[in-house]
Amino acid sequence: MLRFDNLTLGYDRHPAVHHLSADIPAGSLLAVVGPNGAGKSTLLKGIAGELRPLGGQILVDPAARATLAYLPQRGDLDQAFPISVFDMVAMGLWREIGPFGKLRHSHLHRIEAALAAVGLSAFARRAVGSLSGGQLQRARFARLILQDAALILLDEPFAALDARTVEDLTATLLQWQREGRTILTVVHDFDHVRRHFPTCLLLAREAVACGPTAEVLTEPLLARARQLSEAFDEQAAVCRREDEEHS
Repeated sequence: MLRFDNLTLGYDRHPAVHHLSADIPAGSLLAVVGPNGAGKSTLLKGIAGELRPLGGQILVDPAARATLAYLPQRGDLDQAFPISVFDMVAMGLWREIGPFGKLRHSHLHRIEAALAAVGLSAFARRAVGSLSGGQLQRARFARLILQDAALILLDEPFAALDARTVEDLTATLLQWQREGRTILTVVHDFDHVRRHFPTCLLLAREAVACGPTAEVLTEPLLARARQLSEAFDEQAAVCRREDEEHS
């Protein structure tokens, strides 16, 4: 589904993630974890196509690339904009119906089902601006449901949410995995990762470990990640490995 081949990503020629190599099988539910500033959000931006690699490459199954869904940290909707929850969620059908297409009865049923799946049926006609932070995140998840993506990228989807909302949205992730989708999620709560995510990638500008969660979230590896993150030079130039220089 997804492969990182000696990948380096960064800004203004300064690497934020460097020399990352890993294979993510189809159907994975993978948590991307690490210290603050470890490159987690940068990695998701690279996969989503918002950042071009400074080196190496990101290989994505072509079918998954065509339907990729990405939920960034910050909301991509101005809550002051006069739009209903129903219409905001319906944007998830954009790829399917295009900018000038009309909603059919089948589309309306799917939108209603997506709202029901995240517990927002009663909020369909409300203005987006009236939603709480947790309700808005539920609406964003409903929009993702309609995108019907094979590869889903979520950047801190549980930040600042109450425990009930976190558990409900986690249940949605688990359902997506059962459907065979591949999900990469930036998560800060290690207890939550241990309970729900079978695999994880521990980043500290580079890959510290990637594999089964119980083998990755160990004290020695977490300490190693902290050391690497603290020692990293923010102004470092893009580096090359010795094997590259002699090839």
